[in-house]
Amino acid sequence: MNLHNEIYIGAEGRESLVDFDEPFDENYNDIIVFIHGYKGFKDWGAWNLMKRYFLSCNIAFCKFNLSHNGGTTEQAIDFPDLKAFSDNRYSFCLTDIKAIIDWIQSKIDISKKAIHLVGHSRGGGLSILAASDPRVKSVITLASIASIESQFPKGEALDKWKEDGYFTVQNSRTQQEMPIRYSIYEDWESNKDLLNIEETAKKLNLPALHIHGDIDESVYITESEKLSTWTQGKLIIISNANHTFNSYHPYEKEDMPSKLYETCILISQFIESL
Repeated sequence: MNLHNEIYIGAEGRESLVDFDEPFDENYNDIIVFIHGYKGFKDWGAWNLMKRYFLSCNIAFCKFNLSHNGGTTEQAIDFPDLKAFSDNRYSFCLTDIKAIIDWIQSKIDISKKAIHLVGHSRGGGLSILAASDPRVKSVITLASIASIESQFPKGEALDKWKEDGYFTVQNSRTQQEMPIRYSIYEDWESNKDLLNIEETAKKLNLPALHIHGDIDESVYITESEKLSTWTQGKLIIISNANHTFNSYHPYEKEDMPSKLYETCILISQFIESL
C-alpha cells in the first residue's frame, strides 16, 4: 500500500498531509514515523530518498506535515499559510503525532508491528515527548534539540516579544519573514511538564539512538550528548555532516548525500538489532 498526500486531521481540527508506504514484502515488522523539524515539511530535501532506502530495508515509512507547519493541503511545500505557522504550539505537534499513529492504525493492523519515531532537529525533541504512546517501540533523533525552553528569547528580548505579541525570522531560502507569536511561549509555560524533554527522556523506557553531525551549524552536538545521557541511548557522531546531513532543498540528485546515507544505515542497523 502506498498512500501519498492523504489528509489527516491534526491539532485544532486542521487538515494536513501524510504519506505512508509499505515495502514490497507485506510481512514486514517495522514502521518508521518521520517527524520533520522547524521550517520543515515532509517533502523537504532528500527525505523522499530516505523513504526509498527504508522501504528497500523492508521497513514501512510514514512522513507527514505537522498541522501548523505553514503548509496547506493544496500547497504542501514551503509556507503559504504564515498565519498557521504563527499559531503553532509544541503541544499542537504532540497532538499531530498521536493523530498520525491513530491514522496509521486506521489503515493497517499494527498489533504486530513496531513503530519507531525518527525526528529531525525540533522533531527529535518531539519524538522523545511523544514516545510515551504505548504503540511506540523506539526513538531515533537526528541533530535534535534537547530543550524547548532554550529555543526562546531571554531577558529584554523576551519582554519585547511579550509586548509586541510576535517577532519574525527570515527564511533564508524563501526570503519570507516568518512570524513567531508569543502564544507558543504561553503554551510552553502552561504545559511545562508535558513539554519537558529532559524529564521525559530520563523516564523513557525504550531503546533510543541519537545521531548528530560534527559540523552542525544549527544545533550543537552537546544537545545530543545530553539526550544520550538522559535516555541511556547510544550517541553516534557523523564526521563532516551538517545539520541536515548534507541534504538541502530542493534536492534533485538521484542518490542521497553520503552522510545522510550513512545515517540511514545506522538507523536500519539499530532497528534490526531490536
